Amino acid sequence: MNLIEMNSICKSYRNIGFETKVLKDVTLHIKEGDYVSIVGPSGAGKSTLMAIMGCLAQPTSGDYILDGEEVGQLNDRKLSRVRNEKIGFVFQAFHLLPGVTALENVTLPLVYAKNPPANVKDRARELLAKVGLEHRLHHTPGQLSGGEQQRVTIARSLINDPRIILADEPTGNLDSKNGIETMKTFDNLVKEGKTIILITHDSEVAQHAGRIISILDGQIASDSQVSHEEQTRPH
Repeated sequence: MNLIEMNSICKSYRNIGFETKVLKDVTLHIKEGDYVSIVGPSGAGKSTLMAIMGCLAQPTSGDYILDGEEVGQLNDRKLSRVRNEKIGFVFQAFHLLPGVTALENVTLPLVYAKNPPANVKDRARELLAKVGLEHRLHHTPGQLSGGEQQRVTIARSLINDPRIILADEPTGNLDSKNGIETMKTFDNLVKEGKTIILITHDSEVAQHAGRIISILDGQIASDSQVSHEEQTRPH
């Protein structure tokens, strides 16, 4: 079953009489449990595509069906519900609240949840332990390294047990060691059944996925499966 169905998606912006076409007739289907990288040069339309996938922006035309729901038919309140319940976001810039502990940052999405669980802090502790930060629960972002901050954002993205994780350049602000640790976390989440969609300009990061979609000038230039067995098999 397709978890994400995007059919003939176009996105344009108008500014003082000019129209800029950012996405042009993008059709894309992603199944539950898929691990997908979206690659392409700056300005290709990757971030706009992810914003539409994450229900943060609406297409100018075309249909987007997320988990069986036609997104274009949803009002703002229902869009917020979909984002909160079904999608976890991991951003390059972390977007953690300063002066607030790692534990409190992870619980933030549940402030807006309709039926937050009673054991919110226990769940947050479990997730921080899952990403190797059980010893950093009460540290604020300013007391954490870049790699630790990114792992807090990953834990936060999981607090609502979403179906999909959308990660925009998740290793972009990290050194190579922390980038590798972050990608190991995503690899493990896929093994647990999460659907992971990464935007990246890093070819090594892209290769972690089972499918690589290349975007160029607002269109899908290529869409290919990656066989990790073939990559590791001796020739």
